[in-house]
Amino acid sequence: MGGTIAGVIDRLSSLFVRTLREDPADAEVASHRLLVRAGYIRRQAPGIFAWLPLGLRVKNKVETIIREEMARAGAQEMSFPGLLPAETYEATGRLNDFGDSMFRLEDRKGAPMVLAPTHEEAFTVVVKDLYSSYKDLPLTIYQIQDKFRDEARPRAGLLRGRQFTMKDAYSFDVDDEGLAESYQRQRDAYERIFQRLGLEYVIVDAQAGAMGGSKSEEFLHATEVGEDTFVQSPGGYAANVEAYVSTQAPARDFSADAAIETFRTPGSTTIATLVDAANREVPRERPWAAVDTLKHVVLAVVDHEGNREVIVVGVEGDRDADLGRIEAAFTPREVEMATEEDLKAYPQLVPGYIGPWLDGRQVLGKDQEWGIPYYLDARIGEGSTWISGANAADTHLHSLVIGRDVVPDARIEAADVRDGDPAPDGSGPVTTKRGTEIGHVFQLGRKYAEALDLRVLDKNGKLVVVTMGSYGIGVTRDLALVAEQNHDDRGLIWPEAVAPYDVHVIATGKGEVPLQVAEQLAAEAEAAGLEVLLDDRPKESPGVKFGDAELIGVPWILIAGRNAADGTVELWNRRTNERNQVAVTEAVAALLAAREVSLEAAGK
Repeated sequence: MGGTIAGVIDRLSSLFVRTLREDPADAEVASHRLLVRAGYIRRQAPGIFAWLPLGLRVKNKVETIIREEMARAGAQEMSFPGLLPAETYEATGRLNDFGDSMFRLEDRKGAPMVLAPTHEEAFTVVVKDLYSSYKDLPLTIYQIQDKFRDEARPRAGLLRGRQFTMKDAYSFDVDDEGLAESYQRQRDAYERIFQRLGLEYVIVDAQAGAMGGSKSEEFLHATEVGEDTFVQSPGGYAANVEAYVSTQAPARDFSADAAIETFRTPGSTTIATLVDAANREVPRERPWAAVDTLKHVVLAVVDHEGNREVIVVGVEGDRDADLGRIEAAFTPREVEMATEEDLKAYPQLVPGYIGPWLDGRQVLGKDQEWGIPYYLDARIGEGSTWISGANAADTHLHSLVIGRDVVPDARIEAADVRDGDPAPDGSGPVTTKRGTEIGHVFQLGRKYAEALDLRVLDKNGKLVVVTMGSYGIGVTRDLALVAEQNHDDRGLIWPEAVAPYDVHVIATGKGEVPLQVAEQLAAEAEAAGLEVLLDDRPKESPGVKFGDAELIGVPWILIAGRNAADGTVELWNRRTNERNQVAVTEAVAALLAAREVSLEAAGK
């Protein structure tokens, strides 16, 4: 499992590893810092790492756990190349959808090729080539293989790289009922995998994005270094913030509302200065507040060819526009703030004073005078009334009524989500948290099978389109998160399930006896079925050896030191930092017993 050959003990005197005392200059997170310093990985280029012997041992153990649970779930392993022809991605439209994140090249004959960021198309084609009947299904096949994505800003070591190892599984069923069963088997397997890895997780509703499909759930690991934001409610609702569904304000009767009026707001280009101007110029019994204002944001929706469509989005003035949530409405296109060049084409948009209304008419909207698509945040209800920009410098208007004066092209999830917002299922107020995706499961449905003509004969002899599921785990990312979750200020502390070795034996002290005892303990531990790392370096001081042991992070350490001649060694629990003197003759038995207790406590 870890690569040790029976009867062979790995020795630090010959192991290909060099620990570092200083943090790498580009390390942002603990896992990156410690995996490099402890000699597990080595940077080759931004977002690209070599795996050294220690790192490969841990990576292999993570993969072994995944393979065992995939087999338990009925999945069969295969392997595709990372270099693939571009034509199948073109057939599904994803050659364009991936945009610049896909590595593209040509072979010497000019045929377009890609470094695969994911393999839905390849799996679909191979099943199409080999299977033709409902009798062949259900089928779940998977691989563990490197993927390639040209990240614009690779960061955090293994957490966001340009080459990474991924487990991707795909299920193939005749009907939706079969897909639901395959999906649940994989979902259950993921829970077992993450429990065995010791990774805490939350299952959240998610956007399918470029993958497509009818259902998508993410397994998120809550961590401050995470790039995702998710929400949870006391009643059990959980969703990635992009998939959170806002509760729209109830419609209200506006038949008796006052007509729109403009008022002067010199220099009021922010919500705060606008509120001050409104309370000064058009005071009312309840003072105006940011929540009474409609903030308008000008954005550009950009496709893979760089074509830009300018849009305007309205959100409540006390909230910010969330570009990630907005982008989910336009996938696979991307969304960014409009540039000065974008705005030059629309001089009628006056920064700080933008609104949907001008001189008695609506002007924003695809079919309106200006032809600029106009969207409102999903929270904003029919009949709600607002202060808004009047499309003239130093001027705003009040009593703008949605549904009476303005009709948006659509409502989209546009505003930020905050602690205290209601869960859409009524299960209470949500809390926002940071997290990192450790696994993702999709009910893809028939998107890829339809595009690539994967059909089988059903029980009635009729050709039907196969329905698919896709299930991914980021192997190297999850390894980094295990490290992120299991360390202290001195180094890594691996869980037993994925530690590079079961025990680290250290020889310290003067004379031949400590090394002889350490050799004896290492041999006994290896004979007992444990994977052993022996620090037999003759010229290193005890301080250096202990420092390396703490940095490398094997959870159990046996120290043959100055008391070895008296028949005593030290058993060190790296996780609790507890050290106990034990007799040499009982040391391995004591280690096995303590390790068994630890494994039981971890639920392995």
